[in-house]
Amino acid sequence: MTGVAVGAVLGLGVFCLWWSCWERPARPAARRRAGVRDLLAAAGWTDVPVAVFVAGCLVAGVLAGVLVLALTAVPVLGGGAALAAGHAPVALARHRARARREDAAAEWPDAVDALAASVRAGAPLPDAVAALAVRGPHRFRPAFARFAVGHRASGAFETELESLRTELADPVFDRLAATLRMTRQVGGSDLGATLRTLSGYLREDRRTRGELLARQSWTVSAARLAVAAPWIVLALLATRPGTLAAYGDATGAAVLVAGAAVSTGAYRLMLRLGRLPEPRRVLS
Repeated sequence: MTGVAVGAVLGLGVFCLWWSCWERPARPAARRRAGVRDLLAAAGWTDVPVAVFVAGCLVAGVLAGVLVLALTAVPVLGGGAALAAGHAPVALARHRARARREDAAAEWPDAVDALAASVRAGAPLPDAVAALAVRGPHRFRPAFARFAVGHRASGAFETELESLRTELADPVFDRLAATLRMTRQVGGSDLGATLRTLSGYLREDRRTRGELLARQSWTVSAARLAVAAPWIVLALLATRPGTLAAYGDATGAAVLVAGAAVSTGAYRLMLRLGRLPEPRRVLS
């Protein structure tokens, strides 16, 4: 037994030496706040301060943990409920952000068609872009309206277009902005055809993703049910007197922690393997 302990300590020391050879970049608090702010903006909660959102997560976790602990008298279940409730607002924000992104992706082909029609009709390029304040995706229309106001005030198309691209933070508009900027700088008569090609590509990509998501949905639902089934059974057994007493000691707590770790790991692995690649902002 002593030899095993010495070998474990020696292995840990070697690992620490190896780990010290690599420099890990620090993640400042400002960067974490920016991540939360971007999540709130993507979910449409731009009026919610970051501090209020974080405080809401903490309050939800504490309340859920205290309530479950008072009902079950099992600290592990209380801690698990606190973690789940604290993460619930983040999960809701991510779900809203994903839904808003899908809605915008469904509207972009029509917006690009409207832009191509304006260009083909002979409208100036800034006016064609400003018209997206009426014909563009609903969630982006205020940004296009601000672009129109800014361009009328400054007359600097490329500067206002870059500001609009930064504000929208959308991969589709990144490609559209690059096309418009190149046309503005070097000229050319193929902008209408290029926009129609982009619109067709966006529709095809949308259709393909819809088919993949439809085929994937039943598998994801079955996996979620399989992960939730043991905890549903535990909740049903908890209605019987004396059932939760088995989880009050160290062994029962270890079983619950191990089950929660396995369920969480399996669920995260399922999401990782079944996740479709999201469009990236290659021009940002």
